[in-house]
Order: sequence, then C-alpha cells, then structure tokens
Amino acid sequence: MTMVTDSLQAELTTLFTKRLGVEVPSPDTDLLATGRLDSVGFVELLVQLEKRFGLRVELDDVEVEHFRSLAAIAAFITERRAARST
Repeated sequence: MTMVTDSLQAELTTLFTKRLGVEVPSPDTDLLATGRLDSVGFVELLVQLEKRFGLRVELDDVEVEHFRSLAAIAAFITERRAARST
C-alpha cells in the first residue's frame, strides 16, 4: 500500500463517519454485503466523492466492484485522478 492510498483510505474513513454516518471497521470491509452502504447511501457517497475529490461519476461508469470497500474506492479515485492527468 502506498502513502497516497493510505491517505485516501483515511479520508474515506472520515467521510463515511462524518458525512454518511457509517462506521467502517477496516479498509477491506465489504460495504455492500455488510449492509453499511445501501442504495440511498450509495447516491450520497457519489455526491460526497464529487464534493470532496472533484470526482464526477457518470451512471455509465458505475461498477459496483469499485465501491465495495474503502480500498476499492481509494483505488477507483487513484485511477480517475491518473486518467485526468494524462
């Protein structure tokens, strides 16, 4: 894991706790299988990702696996940032 990924996961943990009211025990916790992220929470997550990271996620780009855990979301953000800078 890189410092960037660790930093993103820490930011996401804070976002989930403070903005979504969801406690996530570890970066690999399956947010969907554990019921921590439902459809309303998912939409709110997308709003928060746009606000915090400037990350616009189009409906065509929504792939559930990208949002299954904090680790997956951090990887998704990193990929999107890399794609924007090329």
